[in-house]
Amino acid sequence: MGASIDSLNPDTGKDCRVCTDFKTWTKRKRQEATSSTRGASSQSSGTATAASSTAAAAAAAAGLTTTPVDSDRTSFDRPPPVECPPDSEQLGRSTWTFLHTMAAYYPDQPNPQQQGDMRSLLANFSKFYPCGYCASHLREEMKTDPPVVDSRQHLSLWMCQTHNKVNELLGKKIFDCTKVDERWRDGPADGSCD
Repeated sequence: MGASIDSLNPDTGKDCRVCTDFKTWTKRKRQEATSSTRGASSQSSGTATAASSTAAAAAAAAGLTTTPVDSDRTSFDRPPPVECPPDSEQLGRSTWTFLHTMAAYYPDQPNPQQQGDMRSLLANFSKFYPCGYCASHLREEMKTDPPVVDSRQHLSLWMCQTHNKVNELLGKKIFDCTKVDERWRDGPADGSCD
């Protein structure tokens, strides 16, 4: 949810799959394997071949196929297998689907308890979201522009505007917020989702 991406888990200092997309993650892993292969080649060509074979085996075990692009690069074009943990793109799409759908089915006139519960849910959500920089960005955004929880329409609009801010940071298309009900609750007027 931010323009500058730190793909290391701040708690462990290790790679964070949900903090980056699959292609970037696999590219980094490939570069690490290449670095270790180059270091090993100074020791012996047999060790380098073994390291290269190990990297290829790891890619195969992960369900990756490599397509040579040139002599120094490999392209990972296939998405991660379904049984793999989500990357940042998969997690983001699923998260926004959940948040928009939740807002679309929020009461039209929520009582004070429901409003407080929604504020708490969003505040806690922003503390535990697995992508650290995404969670931090959401917390900062909610300080600047707090969730509007007095009605379904207002919460849906706030959610759409917040999502659009993220889309803008990521260079993605901005969604027309007048269409949130069509997208997340009612479906298109042509009945194609009925």
